[in-house]
Amino acid sequence: MKLLEALDPKFAESDHHYFRGDYASNPLNQEEIYDGFTDWISSRDMELYPAQDEAVLGIASGANVILATPTGSGKSTVAVAAHFAGLAQGQRSYYTAPIKALVSEKFFDLCAIFGAENVGMVTGDSSVNAQAPIVCCTAEILANVVLREGEGADVTQVVMDEFHFYSDPQRGWAWQVPLLELPQAQFLLMSATLGDVTRFERELTELTGRETTYVTSSERPIPLHYYYSEEPVHEAIEELVKTGQAPVYVVHFSQLQAMDQAQSLMSLNLLTRDEKQQVSDAIAGFRFSSGFGKVLNKMVRHGVGVHHAGMLPKYRRLVEQLAQTGLLKVICGTDTLGVGINVPIRTVLITALSKFDGERTRRLKAREFHQVAGRAGRAGYDTAGTVVVQAPEHDIENARIVQKAQQKFDGDEKKVAQATRGKKKKPPQGFVAWSRKTFDQLVQAVPEPLTSSFTVSHSMLLNLLERPGDPFAAAKKLLTENHEPRPRQRQLMRKALGIYRELLAAGVVEKLDEPDEDGRTVRLTVQLQENFALNQPLSPFALAALSLLDMEDPGYALDAVSVIESTLEKPRQVLNAQEKKARGEAIAAMKAEGLDYTERMNAADQITYPQPLAEMLEDAFETYRSGAPWIAEFDLAPKSIVRDMYERAMGFGDFVQYYQLARSEGILLRYLSDAYRALRQTVPVSSLTEELEDLVAWLGELIRQTDNSLIDEWEKMTAGEDAEPTQDSLEELVAEQAPKVTDNVRAFTIMVRNAMFRRVELFAEEKEKLLGELDGEHGWDADRWADALDEYFDEYDDIYTDADARAPRHLTMDRSDPEVWKVRQAFSDPADNFDYGITATVDLLSSDDVGAPVIRVDHVGALKDAPRP
Repeated sequence: MKLLEALDPKFAESDHHYFRGDYASNPLNQEEIYDGFTDWISSRDMELYPAQDEAVLGIASGANVILATPTGSGKSTVAVAAHFAGLAQGQRSYYTAPIKALVSEKFFDLCAIFGAENVGMVTGDSSVNAQAPIVCCTAEILANVVLREGEGADVTQVVMDEFHFYSDPQRGWAWQVPLLELPQAQFLLMSATLGDVTRFERELTELTGRETTYVTSSERPIPLHYYYSEEPVHEAIEELVKTGQAPVYVVHFSQLQAMDQAQSLMSLNLLTRDEKQQVSDAIAGFRFSSGFGKVLNKMVRHGVGVHHAGMLPKYRRLVEQLAQTGLLKVICGTDTLGVGINVPIRTVLITALSKFDGERTRRLKAREFHQVAGRAGRAGYDTAGTVVVQAPEHDIENARIVQKAQQKFDGDEKKVAQATRGKKKKPPQGFVAWSRKTFDQLVQAVPEPLTSSFTVSHSMLLNLLERPGDPFAAAKKLLTENHEPRPRQRQLMRKALGIYRELLAAGVVEKLDEPDEDGRTVRLTVQLQENFALNQPLSPFALAALSLLDMEDPGYALDAVSVIESTLEKPRQVLNAQEKKARGEAIAAMKAEGLDYTERMNAADQITYPQPLAEMLEDAFETYRSGAPWIAEFDLAPKSIVRDMYERAMGFGDFVQYYQLARSEGILLRYLSDAYRALRQTVPVSSLTEELEDLVAWLGELIRQTDNSLIDEWEKMTAGEDAEPTQDSLEELVAEQAPKVTDNVRAFTIMVRNAMFRRVELFAEEKEKLLGELDGEHGWDADRWADALDEYFDEYDDIYTDADARAPRHLTMDRSDPEVWKVRQAFSDPADNFDYGITATVDLLSSDDVGAPVIRVDHVGALKDAPRP
């Protein structure tokens, strides 16, 4: 039985779209809601745990519910009950979570339960079915809806998942705003680590007039056993696998440590011969790219996985699916496991009880420890979960040194002390110590009380000014009733007053002599974009900056890309790699010129990653924000990643290899996806040129061929197509492939052009070894390229690689054959003769197999001697 059939049997016979009105006029009562939901649970051969049953009863009775039960105790099922209750009463419910990935996952889960027509999703860069009776969104989205609409907001059920993010210093305000501004709502607050919730119980009841039910239980459906390990991590993992405690998730606090640990585990024999064959069969159709893909391919065949945010989404999904089959015995990852990540595991092994939090290294808080530890134990598979914490490496090594000495000297403590003196390892610099005592304290500790992280900003006040009614009264209420201590509230009020005066002076708001028809005493003189401050807050600036560019300029398309890139968040790992590369090349050049070390280092300190148009953009930004002061909250960040990739004529894999970004592929791909969406959403039709459209098409196809999950999902949603659940099996994931790269003729043509010009650039730099790596398997090794270089430079002193040199007119294509293209790329020589170049064949079938042009060079040299395409 489907859940909607539990609500009303007629849903078994038809798709009843947007049925809110039916139940608003004739809502189901408490007993009908409870019975309908529990009947659905029974139809799935499930039974509610006592805590779940108590929470569902509270929801059905109309109470607010605070649900603080351990991970794996079925909080998601209670959330479904809340949405069901909302539908049964003709109400609109919102599901909020801290990260888009979790919002997206719940969106597809709810689509499967309630039907895609009844579930919507709104994120900062896209929305689908936004008027549906169930809406999935991040906490910031709901907070901004509430700021704009207050008690008038069409929000009557609020499910806040991972509610401990209330204490997050940067984002906690968004979790607090609904608790202050929605008296009409029924709340379900959920987390495994809430701590003392007395304040929330009291204030939710005062706000909504509803009883607030606190449901908690220390009883886990899958109990946990805790151990402190004083043996090397390799040995601990091997023992866990041998004793049937796999899958094991090995928690690290950096991606680098997780990757290094995974590679070191390759020496262990974790899989039987039959299991290795099962893995091989399972991934036979999966496309692993070069670089990290090849490494992961080898790892999973050994039963080892990696899971962290720097990976491509398709690789993370593969690891998750292989883990669900039991074919991965060990997964090395980061502590992001604690935020709803779908990796089913039996054992959590935590490698440290301290972490660097961005500012300092500190011990784990009780909340952090229990969030990660709570992931152990698989419902339906395990009778218990295991949590192992490793002692510090130097303590383990020192204990071994002492043990050996004790064995040698038969326990003579004096001799042992003499033998080990000076041999013990010291902790690394900056190390924050932990011990078995620390471990015992964390196991017993309850999560710390949640602390308020409320703040005020330009965007918050601007949203408040859009709300009907007196904005000053609304602001006063928000600033005096939030959960901050009184001195902090006074600071926020002073800050808000300063922001208001700034907006008034800039002419962004104006006072009204008489209240308008909605009761406002001030009004905005500008129209805010939809989802203001969420969908690239600097997009309006980008739109204005585009008007400063000359569309007739040959470099216009790339300059337009630079404008858009300056409004995107910084991908730190990529920019660091670009800066390191630029400094290394500059130092080598200065050394070749004879500059001494001090001069080289002083000059290198001034080198950063590429920032095209920085001066122009920063001047324009200063001018723009004089009339839009709120954008001072956001940083303009000139940078060149999409542009750099295009100018270097590189594909995704080339770029990753060039900058050594194998551990950050996922971060690079997300940035490219953000850039693609921003180009699609921000650049108006009037600012598009054919070259810019080509570039956007190239970028979209490059992303799609690298990993089509991000971009295809977004494009499907923005096109308004019916949303369907994502892949939920390993077979579907392996079978899922990007469209043939040759189907997108426009984008593939750009890829071919870039591939050919990449060879021109390497030729100009006389890098015959790299050219040989590109084309050696097709007969053009480094020696053959060197001969071609000698022939050309005997004739000409230089070869140009500027924008004019890469113009499409210098590339001739014959696309008449359905299986191969014939291409000829002319060199831009100092005499403008264009009589030397490269002729090649593009293998279309092989290109589809690898998702990128497969080029086979036929001739390099005088074009009169080459066959004409």
